Amino acid sequence: MRIAVVIPCYKVTQHVLGVIADIGPEVERIYAVDDACPEGSGRFVEQHNHDPRVRVLYNPENRGVGGAVVTGYQAAMSEGFDIVVKIDGDGQMDPRLLPLFVRPLQRGQADYSKGNRFYRPESVQGMPPIRLFGNAVLSFLTKLSCGYWNVMDPTNGYTAVRTCVLAELPLDKLERRYFFETDMLFRLNTVRAVVKDVPMDSVYADEESNLKISKVLPEFLRKHLSRLWRRYFYNYLIRDFNIGTLYSLFGSLLLVSGTVFGTVHWLNSTHSSYPATSGTVMLAALPILIGIQFLIAFLHYDVSNVPTEPVSQALEASVQGALGSTSP
Repeated sequence: MRIAVVIPCYKVTQHVLGVIADIGPEVERIYAVDDACPEGSGRFVEQHNHDPRVRVLYNPENRGVGGAVVTGYQAAMSEGFDIVVKIDGDGQMDPRLLPLFVRPLQRGQADYSKGNRFYRPESVQGMPPIRLFGNAVLSFLTKLSCGYWNVMDPTNGYTAVRTCVLAELPLDKLERRYFFETDMLFRLNTVRAVVKDVPMDSVYADEESNLKISKVLPEFLRKHLSRLWRRYFYNYLIRDFNIGTLYSLFGSLLLVSGTVFGTVHWLNSTHSSYPATSGTVMLAALPILIGIQFLIAFLHYDVSNVPTEPVSQALEASVQGALGSTSP
């Protein structure tokens, strides 16, 4: 399979040449995407790089890491590459790990692979505590909103993907900035792509993060809720109507009705000074308890519904079949 690498370039002139130098010979093309960098990363690469595999791409305006990666994806797809690996240009991602990311894709075990810095306890020893806690919370929210309960470290940008799967995604609708990796997982789930984690160590050099938690947290919560509702609506109401759908609908109905019934009678007893009877309490508590059990059953069903069969194999088979039917 032909492999390409995409390197988003924004204020990475101190590290990007070292990243390019460490990329192995298994890679045929390296796209360095200058995302309207004020330091002129693209021109810097063109002037100082001597690797013939490198091609510098320019975004006319700053589109964020997602916009830079999509520019590289589109270039790789147009040149007929089979796998695209995304590596940051700030030196946090070891290019020598690239074979570990492409191997599951080459073997037909996954459609998309991503780094996981939480796999080994030793890997997180150098991670700042605030990042450790933040990534743990974001990981759970991503599992809930994107449906990939088997993955961790969702904001990890070291990824590899099959281009035949990329062709099925609305690349123009992908988030352009810090929510890009999470939105990518959401889009992959809509086509039932298989995602695999690759253990890696965390590296923190002298780079400065542009991510401000206080500013992006409300936005992240809103977008996670949006993806959760869209995934549920598509997978459990439109694409399929299954036992998980029944669990969720009846569970929500019982939980809401029990809560409303109990609240109304509690307010009435408060104003009238007459305590609610034991029967009234049971009529309120029983639907709530059963509703919670139904929602737990739905959660269990959703966890077991993680995609396990790579969609790239079916896509390749359909393409080969179409080519065979048109050949003389």
